[in-house]
Amino acid sequence: MTSTVVETEPTGEIDLQRRPGRWIGHWDPEDQGFWRGVGRSIARRNLVYSIFAEHIGFSVWLLWSIVVVRLDDVGWQLSTSQTLWLTAVPSGVGALLRLPYTFAVPIFGGRNWTIVSALLLVLPCLGLAWAVENPEIGYVPLLLVAATAGLGGGNFASSMANISFFYPEREKGWALGLNAAGGNIGVAVVQFLVPQVIVLGGGLALSRAGLMYVPLAVAAAVCAYLFMDNLAEAKADVKPVWSALRHADTWIMSLLYIGTFGSFIGYSAAFPTLLNSVFGRPDIALSWAFIGAGIGSFFRPLGGRLADRVGGARVTIGSFVLMAVGAYGALWSVQERSLGVFFAAFMLLFVATGIGNGSTYRMISKIFRVKGEDLGGSPETMLAMRRQAAGALGIISSVGAFGGFLVPICYAWAKSTYGGIQPALRFYVGFFLLLLVVTWVAYVRPGSRMARAGV
Repeated sequence: MTSTVVETEPTGEIDLQRRPGRWIGHWDPEDQGFWRGVGRSIARRNLVYSIFAEHIGFSVWLLWSIVVVRLDDVGWQLSTSQTLWLTAVPSGVGALLRLPYTFAVPIFGGRNWTIVSALLLVLPCLGLAWAVENPEIGYVPLLLVAATAGLGGGNFASSMANISFFYPEREKGWALGLNAAGGNIGVAVVQFLVPQVIVLGGGLALSRAGLMYVPLAVAAAVCAYLFMDNLAEAKADVKPVWSALRHADTWIMSLLYIGTFGSFIGYSAAFPTLLNSVFGRPDIALSWAFIGAGIGSFFRPLGGRLADRVGGARVTIGSFVLMAVGAYGALWSVQERSLGVFFAAFMLLFVATGIGNGSTYRMISKIFRVKGEDLGGSPETMLAMRRQAAGALGIISSVGAFGGFLVPICYAWAKSTYGGIQPALRFYVGFFLLLLVVTWVAYVRPGSRMARAGV
């Protein structure tokens, strides 16, 4: 594919030659004249189609979370632990892929990689359509096919790293929140649509769960090809990504993101199975489980917007308080066998994770901006820090996504070892309180540089 870099002076005019591999040479969203003149409209267009591609990626990533509820009906006889592993493995693979997907943006360009990553989604869709209809293949091949759905999880890191370059610092929280929420809502959409599509016309055709996303993945690739742009600023070498690894804040934020996004994706994956296995209500799992992921997705951009106004660290602390309350409510409901309280507690958890997802991502760009200012704040330094922030976004999203693997596995361990999920819920209460303390010490404690900067 031939690439063309279009260089311009910072006059507010950009030659948008629509050709394969097109590049925009000059991009300065912090210049308000440039932003008002042409920057905002271009950034919005790229954001829209980035959201579409990421939405399909998230949907494919979480396909198995709802498919597993009906596997017994097509000849599979699986234990609760086996079912939870089927939901966990795609999350783990997606987490592993997020780091190389982040590197893909500076190497290939954001638009170009969006095309490739969208087309790759066809593989897990076709694999699912084949595997679920052939129970004679056994559990291990089924697990391997489920693992390919992790390709959809990698899309998030490259999309967020790419969009972070398009928007000025003052609007990053809202833009990244929208981009992420558009992807996150794919979890709710897939959990809502699949139970209906697989029974259209009577009977049960579980293969449709995968087949329905094949044309959508192709459409996402075509839209990226036609309407998105590559930024020369984002096409740097991979050194800024490695540089981000040296910052302690990258690892602190990775831990916090395990608690926010990791919890969101893990609970989304496990919630239908828990409703079925803990309370014996597959009907509710198929009909209502999608609400949790939908609520969490809705609150993500609101968490980013609130963080823009009052500071991401303060909002993150509030989200961890709500998560601890939600986890305790879920624990009480399991002990008291109250399905209503269990459902409500998980809704609170999803609200809190959504808010925390938005606020933690807003914190990352702010942290690296403060670091750049502390190093003198020259244009070269700030550009280097923006690139490191983009690299950190990918690293943090990769580490944080492992929560999506650990949450179902923790439930599977508790269920198989103790016969119930209560030990897992007790662990989550303590974990959220620990993350609250870490956030306060690192970013809110009076007198600290980050607190004074309003991180």
